[in-house]
This record gives sequence, structure tokens and C-alpha cells, in this order.
Amino acid sequence: MKKSNVYTRTGDGGTTSLVGGVRVPKDHIRIEAYGTVDELNAHLGLLAAMMPEGIHRERVECVQSDLFTLGAVLATEEESGRHVTSPLGEADVERLERAIDETEEGLPAWRGFILPGGSPAAAQCHVCRTVCRRAERRIHTLYATVEADRLVVAYMNRLSDYLFVLARKLNFMAAVDEIIWRKC
Repeated sequence: MKKSNVYTRTGDGGTTSLVGGVRVPKDHIRIEAYGTVDELNAHLGLLAAMMPEGIHRERVECVQSDLFTLGAVLATEEESGRHVTSPLGEADVERLERAIDETEEGLPAWRGFILPGGSPAAAQCHVCRTVCRRAERRIHTLYATVEADRLVVAYMNRLSDYLFVLARKLNFMAAVDEIIWRKC
């Protein structure tokens, strides 16, 4: 019987390899950063599965591709001798800004702080938004110790804004009222 390529046993001691082969503890900040981006990507996959075909789903799937390549940058230790340039450019950040503007069109004005929830897709979008914010924090922590790529930070910041607006749009499209925060 042929051995699977899925398991290597090299991580059984609590370490993992970065791109280029450098081994680090599994709780290293670099692992935390790209692992949280990976977690976000998985949540976005669930969101996309909940969404109808169309431009909003296509945008979510495009973001998933962006995050997959961004993870490669975060997973590369400078000492490895490998140089991975950021897959992101100004155009990617601007694409998210256009998506925010287009997604906001036709939405009612904000009536107050919005609680996460509403339709299942909107609720999942809020989960994505909060995981995105955590990924952004992990990236900031990483970039406190290594050279920062400002476009990665800008992209993640815009992405969380986009996910907030998309959650509002998903509720609007489902004809589900937003849940406005109020003191109980």
C-alpha cells in the first residue's frame, strides 16, 4: 500500500516548515498570521457557498484567491533565501474600494450600530469580517518584527470594510432587517 502525501510526521514535535524550509514552532507569530488568513479563507468559502450566483459571490471568490497568494508571502521567512514579492498591488486595494462603493449603492442609510446577524449569509459575512480583523492584528504583530508590506495591511483593512458592507447588502437582498444595537 502506498503512503499518502498528506501526512509527513515532521510536525509531530510541535514545529512546522515555512516556505524555504525554515522550521519554527507552530505557535510562531508568522504561523499565527498566515494561519488566521487561511481561517478567513475557509470562512469565506462557507460564505460563498451560502450566496447566490452573481457579482458578490464572484468578488468573494476573487478575495479567496488573493488571500491564498497573500498567505505565501506571510509564510516566507526572509532568512530562507527565498524572496516572495507581495501578490498585491495598489490596483487590488482600489478594486476593494470600488467593490465597497458599488456594494453600498442602494443600501438604506445607517440607523445606528449594527449587530452581527440577519440572514444566514449576512451572519457568516460578519464572522468573516471579525476573522479578517484578527488576521489584520496578527499581521501587524508580525510586521512589528519584520519589514512590513503596507499593501498587505491596506488590503486587509479594506477587506474588513468590504465585508461589513457586504453583510448589509446580503441582508438587504434577502429582505431581512438589520439588527440595530439598543440597550436591553
